[in-house]
Amino acid sequence: MALREEAEAAEKAEVTSTPKKAAAKATPRKSRKKEAAETRIKLFWGVFNQSLKRVALFEFNQKKQAEKKAQELSQGGKSPHFVQKVKEAIQE
Repeated sequence: MALREEAEAAEKAEVTSTPKKAAAKATPRKSRKKEAAETRIKLFWGVFNQSLKRVALFEFNQKKQAEKKAQELSQGGKSPHFVQKVKEAIQE
């Protein structure tokens, strides 16, 4: 009986002492966020087929050439091709 009382008293002492220690350790940490690297994006004209696969890529100032390429690929009963803007990240 005496041993059980001593064990329970020891457990209570541990329980009461641990929250104090935890509270002391709970200081907020400063986060070290990595700065987001800027990615530069360039605009192109892409020629796509009906299943959305890119067939050709042209500079943004070459829209007429892109439309001409799409028209050439669509001739002769083949699947229609179309021109759409494409944004791509450029490597520096």
